[in-house]
Amino acid sequence: MKYLVIGVGGTGGAIAAYLTKAGIDTTLIARGDNLSALKKNGITLSLDGSKYTNAVKAFDMNGFESAVKFDAALSPDVIFVCVKGYSITGAIPFIKSVSKPETVVIPILNIYGTGRRLQKELPGLTVTDGCIYVSSSLVSPGKIHMYGSIFRIVYGLPSHKKDDPRLIKIESDLKRANITPVFSDNVEKDTLQKFSYVSPMAGCGLYFGANAAEMQKPGAERELFSELISEIETLAAAMGIKYEKSLVEINLNILDSLSPDASTSMQRDISAGKQSEIDGLIYEVVRLGDKYNLSLPAYRKIAEKFRSDGLK
Repeated sequence: MKYLVIGVGGTGGAIAAYLTKAGIDTTLIARGDNLSALKKNGITLSLDGSKYTNAVKAFDMNGFESAVKFDAALSPDVIFVCVKGYSITGAIPFIKSVSKPETVVIPILNIYGTGRRLQKELPGLTVTDGCIYVSSSLVSPGKIHMYGSIFRIVYGLPSHKKDDPRLIKIESDLKRANITPVFSDNVEKDTLQKFSYVSPMAGCGLYFGANAAEMQKPGAERELFSELISEIETLAAAMGIKYEKSLVEINLNILDSLSPDASTSMQRDISAGKQSEIDGLIYEVVRLGDKYNLSLPAYRKIAEKFRSDGLK
């Protein structure tokens, strides 16, 4: 199958690097200096002192649209959407333009529920829900660094069916690329579990100005991280989602496996003065708390501080 990765930052770049290294037909959609570097030098990924570079096929959106119009065989079978939550609306016309009826769209975003919102805009395509477990960042144009070896992609349908041959083939391709696939039969539960990690990590990191190192040792940072996870568990229960194991325990284990200098993209974006996903990662939890009449004091505390700091 032909894969298309929209957005070659830390997440999309890691996916693209692993797929291309495995020889899987993959095209990248990027822009600016990142696109120029990908075309000239390929994509470079570093992890634990090792580094490799692969040549890639890279376009901007307009360039790939033109290529597909000229040769319909270039239309992708699978699209990984790896843009930030605030950019998803702008990607929809492009996805419509380059897709064929059989194309599967897998949104890999930090924001919970993106797949269902995207499906409403793409009624002719199959859109899964999805999430990813990886700590990585774009350190310079065309260069991705991973902070730890965890690399897992979760995807699935709201019908909870697992008999779609396209989704089964994706599972096989991800294994071939040394990415751990989770073809979920309860994707709402699984993606909320991922959200229960990335949202508290981002919120706690931003609140204290902390990297993983500060949260990996006893102290106020680790306590807040745990409190935020517990509140996601409370929210899950109100939504009718039950977890057999403690999300606090699961997520602390993930945190402790990270490189001490790991941080979240939300922290890095805000630090750089860029637009961030704070609305979907933090403020949306408070809105859901209001919807389900939940107090969620830790989330309300950090949200109040972020709003007082003028973060939107």
